[in-house]
Amino acid sequence: MAQNKVIAGDYEGKLIANGINCLLLMTGFFKKIKLTKETVESYEVMDEESRTSAASAIGRGLVGSFLLGPIGAAAALSAKKKGTHIVAVQFKDGKKSLLEIDEKLYKVLLKSLF
Repeated sequence: MAQNKVIAGDYEGKLIANGINCLLLMTGFFKKIKLTKETVESYEVMDEESRTSAASAIGRGLVGSFLLGPIGAAAALSAKKKGTHIVAVQFKDGKKSLLEIDEKLYKVLLKSLF
């Protein structure tokens, strides 16, 4: 499950929330930055699809192989997608942040920056 927060760069650890037609970067108790065309210079989606946890897939593969043989390993290695997106954001003020957001917030971000 996505953390819905900044995982690296400026504002690291700050939460991302759903606002009215945009995402909000919560910088303080009452302070927030709207993620819109007015504040964001550019963005890059680091993973076009939902990411898969490689460690989780390997672990399931080993367990599946041990319990069910080769067929179990193949089935277990089909790791579920997590619906998590990593997005690098360059703000107009020069700051940069790496966001981890879920599918719902990702769609709001794309609409607000279109």
